[in-house]
Amino acid sequence: MSHNLTLRVYYEDTDLAGIVYYANYLKYIERGRSEWMRDTGIDQMAMKAASGRVFAVRRVEADYLRPARFDDLLTVVTDLASATAARIVVDQQVRRGDQVLFTARVTIVCLDGQGRPVRLPQALSRALPEG
Repeated sequence: MSHNLTLRVYYEDTDLAGIVYYANYLKYIERGRSEWMRDTGIDQMAMKAASGRVFAVRRVEADYLRPARFDDLLTVVTDLASATAARIVVDQQVRRGDQVLFTARVTIVCLDGQGRPVRLPQALSRALPEG
């Protein structure tokens, strides 16, 4: 269950030093997870409309290894690390070619309309490998 998303670094992504501002890596991996979810067949807007359920990040462990710079072409790689009935853990990398620039382990949970934890939607659970 690996997914790749290609994106380009724009001037607006960089800081005064000309490198990608650290918080933008979190935006990049969010995009990667959103597209990964879409590719598993989950329409998050339809899920919210039908059941009030939404996904939320519970935990992020991140390592900044090398800087990305203006106009770099990056790949966000999202790999399923584990899944239970109530949470998903993904490992993500931001790469420039073969170089790994950033890594993160992200724990995602599902919440109901009142912000309480609930089981993952059945459609997503079915789409994920068991274990």
